[in-house]
Amino acid sequence: MAAPAAGRSQKTSAGNSMLYSFLLFIITLSLQQMYKEKLASSEVYTILGGFISSLLFLLALTFIGNWQETLNNRTGWGAVLLSGIIATIAASAVHRVCVTTCFIFSIGILYEVNKLSATVHQKAEVKKKAS
Repeated sequence: MAAPAAGRSQKTSAGNSMLYSFLLFIITLSLQQMYKEKLASSEVYTILGGFISSLLFLLALTFIGNWQETLNNRTGWGAVLLSGIIATIAASAVHRVCVTTCFIFSIGILYEVNKLSATVHQKAEVKKKAS
């Protein structure tokens, strides 16, 4: 494979990111449902089930955010709430404790995504002002 040309961006388009996050969401949800008896069998697996559901939260948030970006809308708290509802429904299909752990892990993921977003947008604004 050839190295990318100097100065060329390695960003994935919103459409590609939306497609990848949707496919990963479907695969993750399918695997979670296939192994839900195993995930509900012990305390450690129940926590793992909540973590997997929080990954579903991240994938749903990515999908919704990119979908809104392709429509030239601004992503807000509605996307976060919808993603949280989707993830907790998926978690509740495994075990009721998974809902709690999913919520806790999702808050941590949301915090980290918010920090990352602030950093990326701050760098973009500095570049814009320099131009």
